[in-house]
Amino acid sequence: MEPRFDLAGETRQNQPAMNHRPGFITFAYSLFAAACATASELPPRFVRLADVAPSIRQDIRYAGSDNFTGRPVPGYAAAECWLRKEAALALATVQTDALKQGLKLVVYDCYRPQRATDAFVKWANDDADQIAKDRFFPGIEKRALFSQGYISRRSSHSTGLAVDIAIDGLDFGTTFDFFDPRSSTNSLLVTRAAATNRRTHSKS
Repeated sequence: MEPRFDLAGETRQNQPAMNHRPGFITFAYSLFAAACATASELPPRFVRLADVAPSIRQDIRYAGSDNFTGRPVPGYAAAECWLRKEAALALATVQTDALKQGLKLVVYDCYRPQRATDAFVKWANDDADQIAKDRFFPGIEKRALFSQGYISRRSSHSTGLAVDIAIDGLDFGTTFDFFDPRSSTNSLLVTRAAATNRRTHSKS
């Protein structure tokens, strides 16, 4: 699971609810929930990450089928990262520091409209839909995803001030959104190299 850094300076680890992503860093404010998805409908002060930090690679998983639902998620009409301006600027600073170390960031999720989170909840309640089970939640029954904290009805991503990122090319032992105990930061079920990467970048 990823370390979680908010812009107020508090660091949280071992958080449930859609945070089981090793090596990913989440910047989060709880300011307001945005409910729209297209650029023309976004509230004021939203920007495209590509305009602020073009060197960050974008791999917006919920815009395609490479995610735990196995299909594109409602609300992700384009594979593009939109954020509140202050979050995008903070991320650009992180990228600058990473590049100095020969590293590069990749983002997997940024602004998430509430209807996307609603789609996750609907998916989690449909026990017949198991098309992505083998890859994303092989050891957990789908009906247990709520009680174990992997799925939540609300997300800080809907504020436009949260983003899931990783260090591009590093091995963290599991894929993005892998719902399994192996995604825990301190899991002993991953390789030594993956465990080292998790420890190192949870402190960075």
